[in-house]
Amino acid sequence: MEFLVRGASQYGEPGVFIAFEENEKDLLENFSSLKFSLDSLVAENKVALDHIFVERSEIEETGEYDLEGLFIRLEMAINQVNAKRVVLDTIESLFSGFTDETILRAELRRLFRWLKDKGVTAIITAERGSETFSRHGLEEYVADCVIVLDHRVEGQLSTRRLRVVKYRGSAHGQDEYPFLIHVNGISLLPITSLGLDHIASSERVSSGIDRMDAMLSDQGYYRGSTVLVSGAAGTGKSSFAAHFVNAAGNRGERALYLAFEESESQIVRNMKSIGFNLDKHVKKNLLMFHSVRPTMFGLESHLTQFHRIIEEFKPDVIVMDPISNLVAIGNTAEVKSMLVRLIDFMKSKQITTLCTDLTSGGSISQATEIGISSLTDTWILLGTPESSGERNRTLNIVKSRGMEHSHQIREFQLTGNGIQLIDVYVGSDQFVIGSARVAQEAQDAAEASARKQKVLQMQAELKRKRALFEAEAAALKAKFEYEQSDIQRIIEAAEIREVQLEREKADLAIVRKADAPVPPELGNQTRKGKVS
Repeated sequence: MEFLVRGASQYGEPGVFIAFEENEKDLLENFSSLKFSLDSLVAENKVALDHIFVERSEIEETGEYDLEGLFIRLEMAINQVNAKRVVLDTIESLFSGFTDETILRAELRRLFRWLKDKGVTAIITAERGSETFSRHGLEEYVADCVIVLDHRVEGQLSTRRLRVVKYRGSAHGQDEYPFLIHVNGISLLPITSLGLDHIASSERVSSGIDRMDAMLSDQGYYRGSTVLVSGAAGTGKSSFAAHFVNAAGNRGERALYLAFEESESQIVRNMKSIGFNLDKHVKKNLLMFHSVRPTMFGLESHLTQFHRIIEEFKPDVIVMDPISNLVAIGNTAEVKSMLVRLIDFMKSKQITTLCTDLTSGGSISQATEIGISSLTDTWILLGTPESSGERNRTLNIVKSRGMEHSHQIREFQLTGNGIQLIDVYVGSDQFVIGSARVAQEAQDAAEASARKQKVLQMQAELKRKRALFEAEAAALKAKFEYEQSDIQRIIEAAEIREVQLEREKADLAIVRKADAPVPPELGNQTRKGKVS
């Protein structure tokens, strides 16, 4: 039916649906659950529905058997809408009462040849046989393409699968491919990853925590990268996820939150305790929650649903919280394979993805339960080490490809304003956190205060000694000046006495009329004859 509807609505190719088990009313009602405008296409004469009633109990093999009646009904329906596509559902109704394989094979060849001569592409459905692809084991030999559908249950989980058994003239895939029937029709996914040819962006995306961005070379994650936040229960993984989607909403980007443990209401309520109102982003259509228990579907069904939601919502960032819950519906290898395909798909869309992973134990070297740490671009490991009788939260960036990130183990706290990274304590050769850090900081502060007090005391002592020295120097200077004054007076008196002695000698020489030198100060008076 999707083959007909999409052909008529998207490719301009009308179609005919011949049903042998459901009438037109049943077909319209049954397909109303899908978003197919089947009734409007019928009204617009783009799709023709025809029911051919065949009562199997009334069929009896009596002589030659042919499909002329079917050809007449088919041709009328094809001409009615100028059909390019035809569906016969299901062919067993036509041959339920016959066992002659020669007749069956001849009529089937005739039917297929007639459809090909009409220039239509036909899908004919058939029930699976016990040992053959169809009940009679003949249809697959005359058809150009044989597609086998399977619906199996493993571990109480059902999965639909599709396999192309043959396709003439085409190098088709031969593996089984899971598919899902939902409100938008059929979704089919490859079983292998998309490859490694996606474009690596150099644009950065904030983690929503400024000091966390600083640890990631001051810029945050790369756009389109995959981030893994792992840790034991209660380490704060969901809080990191909330920071991430809240920052995306604040930037005006769309965020998709895939939750496997909590409902949307519970997540919104819980994140209010750390200061986030995620509901405002939901109302602006910037945040979408998809909350589902992993055990609701199989891995392939989940993968198909994720693809559909991503294609419809077109998010810029995605959170998967937590991916470790997926191990409930598959072994580690199966979950890893599914996540690899999903990660490759999101990288091809340049979607930045943050996955949380619950690990057992709190060792810094603890590996992830699913083993996808090697596939992620950035790995943040959270822990709750015990010290001084209490547990505190720590984070460590184990790796972040393409950037020079911090290798420092950091303590953080969950507050009313979100995650707060605590300043790294560098006063000791050991990493201390919590009350031990507070006690160590208090001890260091006390020791620093004591050292400061001692310095102040030594400075005061030096000042006192300087003052004492200056006082003693001033006293010595005063004593020196006093003694200098006395000595100067003695020197001056001695000099005066020497002058007087010279004068007395000159006077005596004059009196005695001796040839004695005259003192300079008396020379003029002597020449004038006035000697006193």
